[in-house]
Formats: sequence, C-alpha cells, structure tokens
Amino acid sequence: MLFSSNVFLFMFLPCTLVIYYLLGKQYRNMFLFLASLLFYAWGEPKFVLVMLGTILINYVFALLIVRFRAKKRLSKAFLVASVVVNLGMLFVFKYLDFAIGNLNAFGLSIPPRGIALPIGISFFTFQTMSYVIDVYRGDAAVQTKPQNIGLYVAFFPQLIAGPIVRYQTIADQIDGRTHSLAEFSEGVRRFIIGFAKKIILANSMAIIADHAFALPDAERSVAYAWIGALAYAFQILFDFSGYSEMAIGLGKMFGFRFLENFDYPYIAKSVSEFWRRWHMSLGQWFRDYVYFPLGGSRVKTRGRLVFNLFVVWFLTGVWHGASWNFIAWGLIYFVLIVFEKLSGYPQKFRSAAAQTLYRIFTLLCVLLGWVMFRAEGARAAIGYGLSMLGLRGNALTDGNAVAALRDYWFFMLGAVLCSTTVFAWLRAHVDARASKRLRSVANAASVAVYMFLLVWAVSFVILGTHNPFIYFNF
Repeated sequence: MLFSSNVFLFMFLPCTLVIYYLLGKQYRNMFLFLASLLFYAWGEPKFVLVMLGTILINYVFALLIVRFRAKKRLSKAFLVASVVVNLGMLFVFKYLDFAIGNLNAFGLSIPPRGIALPIGISFFTFQTMSYVIDVYRGDAAVQTKPQNIGLYVAFFPQLIAGPIVRYQTIADQIDGRTHSLAEFSEGVRRFIIGFAKKIILANSMAIIADHAFALPDAERSVAYAWIGALAYAFQILFDFSGYSEMAIGLGKMFGFRFLENFDYPYIAKSVSEFWRRWHMSLGQWFRDYVYFPLGGSRVKTRGRLVFNLFVVWFLTGVWHGASWNFIAWGLIYFVLIVFEKLSGYPQKFRSAAAQTLYRIFTLLCVLLGWVMFRAEGARAAIGYGLSMLGLRGNALTDGNAVAALRDYWFFMLGAVLCSTTVFAWLRAHVDARASKRLRSVANAASVAVYMFLLVWAVSFVILGTHNPFIYFNF
C-alpha cells in the first residue's frame, strides 16, 4: 500500500487513526502491529511471512543473548548467528540472482531463481539487526513482549522505505509515549509537506528524468541531458525525503518521534557533508555498526583508514541494489571521501572563492553520481555522461530541452527553493522579528498554504498521476 494511494489516504489512515484513539492504551500497540501487517500485506500477502519470520528469529536471539550473557562465548555465538541469518535472508531475496549472473559470466550455467524481492527488506533487516546488536552491547534493554518487537519492526509509517529507526530511539515510546493535539497537528503538517514534495515535485521531475534517460544517447541533446540529470536529482531528493517526512508525520500522529532523515543535502559544502545530510539514518547505521567497529578514523595508519572507508562505501553501494552500477556509485563516493579525509579539503580553503568552487564541485559530483545511480547499468551511465559532454554526436540543444523548461519551469523553481533553507529562514525571521499580529497572519497563511498543497496533491492522486517511491526498490 502506498502513502500516495486513494486506499491509504481515504480508507486505511482515517480508519486506523479513529480506531487507535478509541481503544484503551493497553490495546493500542497490538492494534498498530496488526494494522501494520495489513498495510504490508495489501500488495503481496506472502511476504508478511518473511517479515514475521524475521521478527520472531531476532526476538528469540535477543532473549538468548540476555539469558546467556554470563557465558560470553555463547552470547556472542547467538549474536553472530543472528547476523548470519539476517544477512543470509537478505542475500537470498536480493542478491542471489545477481551472484548467479556473475558466476555464469565465468562459464557456469546456473539457472536464475527469480525470487521476488519483498518490499522494504533492506530497511527492516537493518532494524532487526540493530536491535539484536544493541541488546548484545547493552545499549538497549531486551523486549520481552513479541508484539512490541513486532510493532518496532513492522510499524507502517517507516516499514518499507525508512527512516531506519534504532530500537533504543523509540524503546521508551513503545509503552510510554504521550499524545497531544499540538503533536498531532505537527504530524499532519509534516505529512502534508512530505506528501506535496512527493506528488507535486518528485513526480513532475520524474516525467522529465524518465524521458531523458530513455532516449538513445545520440538523440539526447547536451542541454536535455543536463536537464534530465537535474530532474532526477530533484526527483530522488523529494521522493525519498518526502516519504521520510510523511513517515515522521505519521509517527507523530500516533505519538512516536522519529529522528530526521534529511537535512537539505544539496546545500552541502563538501561530499562528506552531503552524506551527513542525505539519508542520515543509513549513514548513522553504517557508522555505528560497521565503521566504528572497524576502528573508524581512530586508527594508526592511513591505509587502515582507507580500508575502513572502502568497506563502508562498498557496502553502501551493495545495500542500494544488486547491480554493478550501484557498487560503482558507492566506490565513487569512497574515492571522493578518502580525498577529503586525507587532504583536509575543503576545510583548508581560506578564500570564499575557493570554498564556492568546491561547493560547485560537490554538486557536480553528486549530480554525476545520480546519473550512475539512475542509469540501467554502468554502460548506460557512461553513455549518458558522454551525452552530457556532447561526445555522443548529439546536438547542443533541442525541442525536448525547450519543452521541459517551458512546461516545468514552475516545478523546477519550486524544487530549487525547497532544496534550500529559504522557507525555514523566512519563517524563523517572521517568528523572531514580526509583531504578534503579523505572526498570527503568517500562521493563518501557513494553514491556508498547507490546505492548498494537500488539495493540489490529492487532485494529482485522484487523477492517477502518482507513482511508487524510488526507495521501494531497495
């Protein structure tokens, strides 16, 4: 079930909210767990069994770790077993056919298995692993109620495309969360913002990006190649950050407070800063469960630092998909971040001009990275990149570029503005310096704007112009 579907907006969400608040507190967690199973089962009921199996296995492993904590070797064996089981399931569903294809390239003839990918498996697998690891480390208390672990993993707002929620972040909220009208209202506001980003901005940019990437290299003008790449950069930002904002907003409606997942990544001054702002929950997961255990940056040699970064960025590429272009995409960031770590740039720059140039360089690297990410394979990515440089015998501009700018300039302008802090700055400026009357007018205007955005986005949904979220694939 999609957040941007009629079924969710007009049936599932209203009914779930009404029943939730009519129930007594002792029944709410179980109800949300069952509602989340229904949400997940709406498209592919058989995959509910995969998720329930994951929940049960990790629930038992965490109990065993605590039960035998005094026997360190046995406790650690249960931890290792849980990691092997989780990664094994992820490998079978997501990477098995990729591995078979690569083995067949060396002369073998293993038939592909054609196993369907359960939606969101990368997200809920990382959540269950973090729970067991945190219990082993003593960073989180073991949960003895299976329905509560089920709720933590299956809670529908963040189930299928994040953010990746650490158990210790919401452990106290599962049984002790509070509700208020102000928090509920803030949740509605965040949901509307994310919903509008997805439906109005991301989907509009998708039309340009899909057409640009589908064209043969020679038929894609230089201008249209750059416009298509920019459109995809905006599409993936507002598609994924929009989903995360909807998830955060929905969580607030039910009393949960999730951490932020995006922080205006396109205003980053460096590649490292970009990744501190983009998909923050994934970056923090790899930092806490891979990078730090390897030694992080507190190592004796630069070689070891480079190795640690290689592991993290190789796995980051692999996490995003079973394809060599995702691995190449991750390794591109590995090279860029190693350069920044070892050179000390851009922190060493003293002039504003040098800092500005490096910021432009960062955005160009991110943009070219998205070309690699979006293209159907490494060869297609290279072809698209060459067309951006005019090296495919393509024209400088064409009717597609003119039409895209003419028909979508308003959405592009909105995407640019929403990629920056301009609206947040404007609101903070009004709150800090305006009179009480002017703030009241601004609040009323904000409500009107949110209602307009909601109606506008819903009209797109009713007309059937929405499409699935990009990160459902991962």
